[in-house]
Amino acid sequence: MLVDIQCKNAVCPADKKRLRLSDSGGLYLEVAPGGSKRWFWKYRLEEIEKRLALGSYPEVSLTEARRARDQAKQIKHVGVDPVAQKKANKLLEKRAEHSSFRDVASEWLDVRSGDWSESHRVRETRNLEKDLFPWLGDRPIAEIEPVELLATIRKIEARGALDVAHRVLGTAGQVFRYGITTGRNGRDPSADLKGALRPHTKKNYGAITEPAALGGLLRAIQHYQGSVVVRAALKLAPMVFQRPSELRCASWSEFNLDAAIWEIPAARMKRKKDGKINGSSHLVPLSTQAVEILRDLHRVTGSGDLVFPGERTRLRPISDNTLRAALQTMGYASDVQSVHGFRATARTLLDEELGVDWRAIEAQLAHEVQGPNSRAYDRTNFIKKRIEMMQVWADYLEKLCLSGPRPAA
Repeated sequence: MLVDIQCKNAVCPADKKRLRLSDSGGLYLEVAPGGSKRWFWKYRLEEIEKRLALGSYPEVSLTEARRARDQAKQIKHVGVDPVAQKKANKLLEKRAEHSSFRDVASEWLDVRSGDWSESHRVRETRNLEKDLFPWLGDRPIAEIEPVELLATIRKIEARGALDVAHRVLGTAGQVFRYGITTGRNGRDPSADLKGALRPHTKKNYGAITEPAALGGLLRAIQHYQGSVVVRAALKLAPMVFQRPSELRCASWSEFNLDAAIWEIPAARMKRKKDGKINGSSHLVPLSTQAVEILRDLHRVTGSGDLVFPGERTRLRPISDNTLRAALQTMGYASDVQSVHGFRATARTLLDEELGVDWRAIEAQLAHEVQGPNSRAYDRTNFIKKRIEMMQVWADYLEKLCLSGPRPAA
């Protein structure tokens, strides 16, 4: 058994690498040639000899070292390796230094966003910076209670953005669950808010699916008095029924008018990041009517890269709001017919009126098919059927357009 005076006066001989002074129960003081003194506890675990550092002398006294040894023995007694436990405790202490909601959320964003599309990353970042950080950012994540999170979400509801409120709550829940896995908090308070938010019913895009009504819209587009670029985009929107951003942002390099094909790069499609990087491009067969519209438009915008450049600058495409406003000018509000709604229009009438194979329709819409046969399904399949379908569809639209009176001026 050591006494304090021995610890105080201990000196490592010059001819030794270290001096070890044993106490009891595996505790010893190690003295280095330079004069530093450190406590260690020697123990065996699964027949392997190990040692646990207990601190330096005199910062850790003999009495304190014995107490630390006894505590380590208790940890070992319940089947836990004291060295592993010490490493875990240090990691938790380090985590605790960066445990505000902002710290955890920023780390979560950095870890997870690598697999996201750019639009998804922007949306999640906005949810955090606009609606969560101002109220919860500096709060220790482990101290945030459900009522505090609810008060934050209520601020979003108060401005009438019910859909955003639900999305932001989902973002918060992912941050809290990440915090649990990294040891910063013990629970996810967002789980307690189930049913507490005002319900939000997702509205479908306005879409005309009655043939006669669609014919009226097509005639209105035919005689639209706005710009040539906008009128061409409106004519093509129901004819090719791609997503508005895919149409608006199209470049002339994507089109082969002689082959009557539009090849949309994977990076411009609505896909996850991996699909944008490694996926195949989406092929859109063009009807003779679509090719004619594009050839006419090429005489106007073909000297630039964009098919549908804006009026202020040819470096940016027309906006979704430009097409929306054009429809409204013709008397079609967004809940009646939206630009995106042309996809639903085509999906419905191709199936119900023209009896087209649903697989060809879904392939043309660039929809992923779920189920046991999804692996065999590929949107590059059915290309012959889609070529036929797109011409049949354009002919059908032309027939609807010609089947009624010209709109009043």
